[in-house]
Amino acid sequence: MKRMKLVSGLVAGTLFAVGPALGQTLTVMTAGDQNMVDYVNEYLAPKFEEAHPGVTVQAVGTGPGDAGSQMIFERLSAQSSAGAAEADVDVAVVHQKMAGQMVEEDLLANYRGEIETGNLVTRETASNALGTDVDGYVMPMFHSQTAIAYNPALVENPPKTYDELVAWVEEHPGQFGYNGIKGGMSGVSFVMGWMYANTDDAEQLMSGPFDEGITGDWDQALSKLKDFNENVVFTPGNAGTLDMLNRGEIATGPVWVDMFYTWQADGRLNPDLKLSLIGPGMPGQPMYYVIPDNAPNKDLAADFVALATSPEVQAEGIVKRFNWYPGIDADQVQAKLDEETWSKLFTDVTPQELAEKGKPFPIAPYFDAILEAYERQVTN
Repeated sequence: MKRMKLVSGLVAGTLFAVGPALGQTLTVMTAGDQNMVDYVNEYLAPKFEEAHPGVTVQAVGTGPGDAGSQMIFERLSAQSSAGAAEADVDVAVVHQKMAGQMVEEDLLANYRGEIETGNLVTRETASNALGTDVDGYVMPMFHSQTAIAYNPALVENPPKTYDELVAWVEEHPGQFGYNGIKGGMSGVSFVMGWMYANTDDAEQLMSGPFDEGITGDWDQALSKLKDFNENVVFTPGNAGTLDMLNRGEIATGPVWVDMFYTWQADGRLNPDLKLSLIGPGMPGQPMYYVIPDNAPNKDLAADFVALATSPEVQAEGIVKRFNWYPGIDADQVQAKLDEETWSKLFTDVTPQELAEKGKPFPIAPYFDAILEAYERQVTN
């Protein structure tokens, strides 16, 4: 409760005192878990401060999930509405949804074209945030991605597409497991990928515009999914899918790639399990670096993002430390990684597959409409 009061005060305007009286302080406000704050303070800050004598980097966390990004948006919006000449944030790390809203409300600087790493990203999520054009305003910090984990001892020829998965599950009932739409985002991602694969609406779902009329065309895809669910096991969450895979209770199921590899590195998951990113693709999501339009240290902020998205830092900080996929194109990072790390993260799912099959989630109104339709037509 005390922490919530502190953060609420931060949003209301009683911001902490930052850094020493002398020199410059670069304030980085980040949504996400505590590991995001630690990553900035313990890893990025020393590197940046060494290259910029007299500058102190200080990270402040606003909490996990979209709520943490919402808090950053509300702060910047309140300062803008109050006519503040400068924001008290130099760099922010936010989720897709809030990045789009910040761009729509003219709260962010268009800076990506001005930094040397800005041309190292080509994925659609660098320009499209759930249907909002954010090109130039965001720089991906990393990408989380879902894929299908499988036990090669039980799945000799892993399905390569959703259609092949349907055929495999019919032949192997009870061997595929996922957590539906209420037990975690890996299950939600699987359902969104199903809709991309089984409707003609994939591009519109991902990019918009929203047209409520096309939701009436989803009946066949959802009916097929309901039939599919008759032969699957529902797992108790993202971790539950991994637990059941590890115990051999299921042979395959959708997982978050970074969570999969972290569990393997910690000895919590069978090292023989593998991943497949099935076609036409499955959704993942980035976290973005953004710079407020009235950031007090805008040039330093751009330098900070350039460092944070350099191939060297993406290799060591993003891939090796967290098993995340890099925010920049993976082929830009390969030369900076040892063969063991590269092989671990990119053998099962190659950079080419990631570029081709790593999809964004649907734009927000379609996202909500699909979940509602699932509840109505698949669950019941």
